Amino acid sequence: MPTPRLEIVPVTPLRQNCQILFDADSKRGVVVDPGGDAPLIQERVRALGIAIDAILLTHGHLDHVGGADELRAALPPLASGPVPVIGPDQRDAFLLNTVAQQAANWGLTGMRDVVPDRYLTEGETLAFAGCTLEVLHVPGHTPGHLVFVERAHRFALVGDTLFAGSVGRTDFPYSDGGVLIAAIHAKLLPLGDDMTIVPGHGNAGTIGAERAGNPFLRG
Repeated sequence: MPTPRLEIVPVTPLRQNCQILFDADSKRGVVVDPGGDAPLIQERVRALGIAIDAILLTHGHLDHVGGADELRAALPPLASGPVPVIGPDQRDAFLLNTVAQQAANWGLTGMRDVVPDRYLTEGETLAFAGCTLEVLHVPGHTPGHLVFVERAHRFALVGDTLFAGSVGRTDFPYSDGGVLIAAIHAKLLPLGDDMTIVPGHGNAGTIGAERAGNPFLRG
C-alpha cells in the first residue's frame, strides 16, 4: 500500500501553500501550485530525496503558478521529456497568459507566464505519488478552478475555493460569489465530514468543521 506524504512550502510574499505530494516508498511525487520561489521548492525536493513526475495547477492566479515555468525548466527531466505542467481547466488560460503582468501590478518580480502541457477537465483522474487524484471543477474564485480529491486517503487539495473559516475571494471581475458557494455545496461538502481539506493559504481543516462553522456556508 503506497504511503502518501504531503509537504507544505509557503511561497511568495502572499504565503501560498505550495504542496509537494509524494509516495514515501517510491520517492516519486508531484508539486502542486508552485507560485514562486522555485529555488526554495527545488531545495525542499532535494532534501526529501524525491523525483518529481508532474507540476499540477489548481487555478491561474500568480501566487499559484508564477514559479511553474521556472520549476519545469529546472527539474530533472523524465524519460519522455521535461516534467509536464498539468492543469488547470482551460477557462483559466487568460490568467496563465498574464502572470508577469499580474506580478508587476503587485510589485512582484521573477514570475513568468506559463503554458501548460495540457489542461484538465472535471471527471479525469491522475495517478501520481501512489494516489488517485479525482479532478473536480469548482469555479467562482476563477472560472477554471480545479480541486484534486484523493478519496482513499481522505484528503483534497482545494486551492483557493474553501479555507478554514472562509472561502476564496470573489471580488475579481471574472469571479462569482454565488457560483463559488453553490459549487462548494454541490461538490466539496458531499465529500464527507472526515475529508481533510488542504487550502492554498492558511491551515488545513476538514469538511465537517467547515460545514458546522464556516459563516460563508450558512443559509
